[in-house]
Amino acid sequence: MHLTYDESTLVALLLCSTRVLTWTLLAPPLATAGIPNTIKTVLSVAIGLAVVPVAQAHVPSPEIAPVAGALLEQVVVGASLGFLTRLLFTAVETAGGLLDLFGGFTAAAAYDPMTSATTSIFSKFYGLLCTTLIFATDVHLVIFQGFLRSFRAVPLDAGLSLSQLDQSITSSVTQMFVSALQIAGPLIVVLFLADIALGVLNRIAPQLNAFSMSFPIKIGLTLLLVGTSFMLMPQTIVDIADHATSLVTAIN
Repeated sequence: MHLTYDESTLVALLLCSTRVLTWTLLAPPLATAGIPNTIKTVLSVAIGLAVVPVAQAHVPSPEIAPVAGALLEQVVVGASLGFLTRLLFTAVETAGGLLDLFGGFTAAAAYDPMTSATTSIFSKFYGLLCTTLIFATDVHLVIFQGFLRSFRAVPLDAGLSLSQLDQSITSSVTQMFVSALQIAGPLIVVLFLADIALGVLNRIAPQLNAFSMSFPIKIGLTLLLVGTSFMLMPQTIVDIADHATSLVTAIN
């Protein structure tokens, strides 16, 4: 029995799988320690097989030097697109970190075995909530669709536009901070007003020792505000995904 194969197809599969694998290591919802690298590798090959018919027209010649150069380019492209996507969704965790800071939860930081790092309560909670809502609202389909479009915008034999990448990164960083403030801003204002009210109360009636009640009051207020803000989170995740898709497809 003789097996025949097309060298250009194998090269296309290798390059496509490399871009997908690099992207999955950085971009949500797959960039988590909860998904083994073996699963990510198998998934990258499966997605690579699906996009080979589209990308095969731009495969470099099957020689060592061109393939090695194209392989390095795919790593750069996949890492860049994954970083842009990850940067925007980091806004949700940043908003949780701001709530930890202003709500007094930073003192309860704990070790996270999933990331091998120390994280605060709401930062980790908002990160898990973001991942859950990505699947619950079908945003993962939007993210994958935007990434797969990159094989047309940035073919296998082409490189990224550095000027466009620079603008995209700048826009992503700006959008990350803006989104974090939009998510946590109203809650931070309420917590700040609560601090002012406790300070005024302590000046008016020092015998009440209002600051001794500040921690339980702010903790209860933070939990109440976070529970109220849950209704707005799904639409926020959808908006972030749409913005991430537009940035990814704009790079060419």
